[in-house]
Amino acid sequence: MTTADTKPAAASPHTSPPADDDWWRTAVIYQIYPRSFADSDGDGTGDLPGITARLDHLAYLGVDALWLSPFYPSPQRDGGYDVADHRAVDPRYGTLDDFDALLARAHGLGIRVIVDLVPNHCSAQHPAFQAALTSAPGSEERSLFHFRDGRGPDGALPPNDWTSMFEGPAWTRITEPDGSPGQWYLHLFDPGQPDWNWDNPAVHEDFEHTLRFWLDRGVDGFRVDVCDALVKAPGLPDWPHTTHGVIEPVDGVMPPMWDQEGIHDIFRNWRRLLDTYDGRRILCAEAWLPPERAARIIRADEMHQAFNFRFLETPWQPAALRTVVDESLAANGAVGAPTTWVLSNHDVMRHASRFGYDGPVELEHGVGADDPQPDRALGLRRARAATALMLALPGSAYLYQGEELGLPDATDLPDAARQDPVWERSGHRIRGRDGCRVPMPWTDRGTAFGFSDTPDTWLPQPPYYGTYAAAAQRERPDSTLRLYHRLLTLRRRHRLGAGDFRWTPSPGHVLHFTNGPVEVMTNFGTEPIPLPPAAHVLAASATVTDQLPPDTTVWLGRQGSGPHA
Repeated sequence: MTTADTKPAAASPHTSPPADDDWWRTAVIYQIYPRSFADSDGDGTGDLPGITARLDHLAYLGVDALWLSPFYPSPQRDGGYDVADHRAVDPRYGTLDDFDALLARAHGLGIRVIVDLVPNHCSAQHPAFQAALTSAPGSEERSLFHFRDGRGPDGALPPNDWTSMFEGPAWTRITEPDGSPGQWYLHLFDPGQPDWNWDNPAVHEDFEHTLRFWLDRGVDGFRVDVCDALVKAPGLPDWPHTTHGVIEPVDGVMPPMWDQEGIHDIFRNWRRLLDTYDGRRILCAEAWLPPERAARIIRADEMHQAFNFRFLETPWQPAALRTVVDESLAANGAVGAPTTWVLSNHDVMRHASRFGYDGPVELEHGVGADDPQPDRALGLRRARAATALMLALPGSAYLYQGEELGLPDATDLPDAARQDPVWERSGHRIRGRDGCRVPMPWTDRGTAFGFSDTPDTWLPQPPYYGTYAAAAQRERPDSTLRLYHRLLTLRRRHRLGAGDFRWTPSPGHVLHFTNGPVEVMTNFGTEPIPLPPAAHVLAASATVTDQLPPDTTVWLGRQGSGPHA
């Protein structure tokens, strides 16, 4: 039994995004990391015109929307998430006219555009923070941030014991304008990313201005970075626990810098603002919370979506995956919201690499050339199976650029090339996230594999990246790109995002469910298993006969789907 396939399709026939107020409930959204997608001017860094020139790739793939990681002015202390101006375009990426052209082209292809909102922190180069540095303690300028006197007789100790997500203390002491040792400021991430003080109404007003700026230009929504950290517990109490990964309560208490009750009023205000437009603009929460707490953010009057990071963190184990699917659907269903599935993004090891290990993987720690390397073939096989499983689930899904090519992390990246701030702040103990941010390969030969006209890209591409090139994969029926195209075509055709999901009894090494007219099976075992009698294959992550091989997912036609659907 073989998988049906078709030749590559032309670009989407849509001329504008469909008028669907609930499009986000079932959407497949493609994340673009602008620095690494496509370079139009030969400086080795991706840019907005480069993205615009490659939008036919997304149209072929069949996604509903794209999400742009930050393209704002930034000194790049944290890959653009240290924003110096939330209402402009960094010159290395282009201009506001370039953004408008990208938006128009995407909308012309029927693709919506979501941009990043970074409200927890800004760049230390932001004019507001620069003004705070030159102002006096207690000033209005400093009240926009968390400035505090230090502890100890001379104020030489940080105000509390909080640690940075990038290692080291979460506080940095400044030198006052008169040259004396001064106050400390809070930064949950790099010292170049001071946290805004959301207890100050002026911060609320400024971000509402930012939302309107981009909404008025026509964007379709915002992915909200670190949204669960905006409000800190009163008094900033000590918290002697680490907070990496999905953030759980300790003894029933949430960490004082995460998921405080005040965040919900902020989200409700934003939701009301977005609803004054056309009712089709959305907010997606980045919140590393367990499903039951993330669901509180997506109640009917708050955000529309929240990433399902519990699903992303789950290892390649059937029982664990089944549990997280059940818990996620139950938690989100209780508040009337869809589940938003995700397997890879710009902050974690790509799933084509992490599934190449049999043991647990530190998602954000990175891998170096002298570390144990993943089994690339095994990782890709499992990644294809995992994606086929994910895209058959009801709700929305996010894809990260390059995963449709089966792109692995650059696990042999030279340490001298690393730019993630955690590499230096950890004393070279944690290599960080650069491996998943290496520029895309578009062609299997030529300079920078078609990404740029210069070989000196901002992160070096491994020589083997050319074997994953998009152009070559368009021509191969068994390629990962063609598999994604097939899955997204079938997902849309059979409305799986809004489907009727039901588990089917199966052995412990198999996940088996139905969603509408499609039956889905994933074999996690070490031996092939028989397919149901008279089943016809709609799509499969690897070649199947009448047996389903290990580490493979198959979509089967049920009544009404037809053998050629």
